[in-house]
Amino acid sequence: MVLQAGPAGLLGGGLLAVVVTLCVTWVFYAVTLHLAATFFIGEVPSQLAAKAAIVPSVVSLLLQRYGVESGIVSPSLGVLVVLVITLVADGIAISAVYRLSGRSTAPLVVLHLAFAAVVGFALNNIFGFV
Repeated sequence: MVLQAGPAGLLGGGLLAVVVTLCVTWVFYAVTLHLAATFFIGEVPSQLAAKAAIVPSVVSLLLQRYGVESGIVSPSLGVLVVLVITLVADGIAISAVYRLSGRSTAPLVVLHLAFAAVVGFALNNIFGFV
C-alpha cells in the first residue's frame, strides 16, 4: 500500500497531507545534506542542514503540486524541471547557510543529490514506496 498525498490517498489532499509531506521531505533532505556536508566539509553542526533543507523541500513540493499538476510545466518535462530548479534552490540555500563560495557549493550540491538518491533508492527498496 502506498501513502499518497493526492485526493485518493489515505490522508486526502488537504492541508494535513501537505504539512506531513513537507515535514517528511524536510527531514529527509536535512539528513542527507548533513551526511553530504560531513563527508565534504568535515564536522559541521546538524542545525545548518536543517536550516538549508527547508528551501529545496518547499521548492520541490510547490513545483510538483502547482507546476506539474496544474499544467504550467508539461508532465514529460516536469521531472527534469523540478530537479533542476530544486538543485538550484538547494545550491543557493547551501551557499547561504554554510557560507560557501560557488566553487565549494557545487560539489556539495552534487554530493547531496547523490546521497539523497542512494538513501531514497534504499528506502524505496526496503519499504516499497512507488
